[in-house]
Amino acid sequence: MFLIRTRLGPSPIHGVGVFALEAVPAGTVVWRYDAAFDRIVTPTERDGAPRAFRAHLDAYAYPSADLGGATLLCCDHAKFLNHSDHPNTAERPFMSVAARPIAVGEEITCDYGTFCVGWTGLAG
Repeated sequence: MFLIRTRLGPSPIHGVGVFALEAVPAGTVVWRYDAAFDRIVTPTERDGAPRAFRAHLDAYAYPSADLGGATLLCCDHAKFLNHSDHPNTAERPFMSVAARPIAVGEEITCDYGTFCVGWTGLAG
């Protein structure tokens, strides 16, 4: 779950992105896994879910390296984070920190390859 205030908006990277609503100093924890808030979806749940929800999972959930490859669906704006080869966040076990200062209005980005099991690059 995000620990800073964010908003969604048009992204020059891909469709919709997450933008900071506050200045974030380098080293600040911006996101933390919270089992009460972020949802682990089991293979049985996924397989038994309606097609529309499976499509939602395909778009917004990921196999989490921190959770041994279990599918994680963030339940806030975090599901709209876009990939960057030069992200402004860095991954730590079960959290993301600001890799450098993030300005108000700046898109918050991450490197999918650091936390998404099997990610090899953008599709398409």
